[in-house]
Amino acid sequence: MTAKKSGSSPDQRRKYDEAFKAEALRLASESRSTQAAARELGISPKLLYRWQQAQLVAEVGSVEVARDPEVRALRARLKRAEQELDILKKALAIFAQPTP
Repeated sequence: MTAKKSGSSPDQRRKYDEAFKAEALRLASESRSTQAAARELGISPKLLYRWQQAQLVAEVGSVEVARDPEVRALRARLKRAEQELDILKKALAIFAQPTP
């Protein structure tokens, strides 16, 4: 997870490698707040939001579909359902352990 700086001037834009972007997107998806994830990574929240939008457009193939409120709502419900499933799997593993 490294950020590459281009040039020695502080006014120049920083370039981030694909591994950093992928890790940032993973962290943002696992975090409750994109802004908190951006703060933790030391990048601008706007930049992280742009990366998320680009990833979403790449997944669905269209800007219009990516911005559709129904699609956004369904994605949010799916994310919540996946989180609930993960919690249930962990609980099952805990309760499946034999008691001493």
